[in-house]
Amino acid sequence: MEADNSRTEEYLESIYKLQQEQHPVSTSRLAEHLKLSAPSVSEMVKKLTGKGLVFHSEKGVCLTDDGKSLAKKVIRRHRLSERLLTDILGYKWDEVHDEACKLEHAISPEMEDRIAESLGNPKTCPHGHPIPDKEGNLVKEKVKPLSELKAREKGIIVNVFEEDPNMLKYLASLGMLPDVCVKVEEIAPFGGPLIVCVAGSRYALGREVASKIKVK
Repeated sequence: MEADNSRTEEYLESIYKLQQEQHPVSTSRLAEHLKLSAPSVSEMVKKLTGKGLVFHSEKGVCLTDDGKSLAKKVIRRHRLSERLLTDILGYKWDEVHDEACKLEHAISPEMEDRIAESLGNPKTCPHGHPIPDKEGNLVKEKVKPLSELKAREKGIIVNVFEEDPNMLKYLASLGMLPDVCVKVEEIAPFGGPLIVCVAGSRYALGREVASKIKVK
């Protein structure tokens, strides 16, 4: 039973995240994100539809209100776990995602409250994503990908895609962290890299990586 609950939570969490970029979410994109076969995902989506947690149409999958509420609870536990791992246990920001995926299914409501209190009720995870409060409310800032900035435009990094540890290591080495100012100095033609300036240093940043960094 616990395994079924964990699986349900993983699906709802993934759909919620993917909905921020694509709405509704295609089953092929969901399968890619979960690293599962398309038939397995289709079967699970049918089960979640039967439980009233998702709505499935020809265009894709989206969460119902009940599904969204449960997804936010999982995301809260996940992001609080990431904060616990970095702020208390000394993990690096590129090491916490997989560990938090395990913890999010095991934390009781009482432990969740204690973790939040001990951390000072943080508003964001280490990667800059908002942590929903106990009622599921979260503050979303108006952001756009760094890749959409024009030459000579500046932005403050708000959050970065958190599921690629190699990219996180690379960004940390450049000092590209949440709340850091970054300036696009040049944009190479024909799909070439962005030349960005961070803390007085210049770097060439590929457009795919730049698209996963959100700025305001």
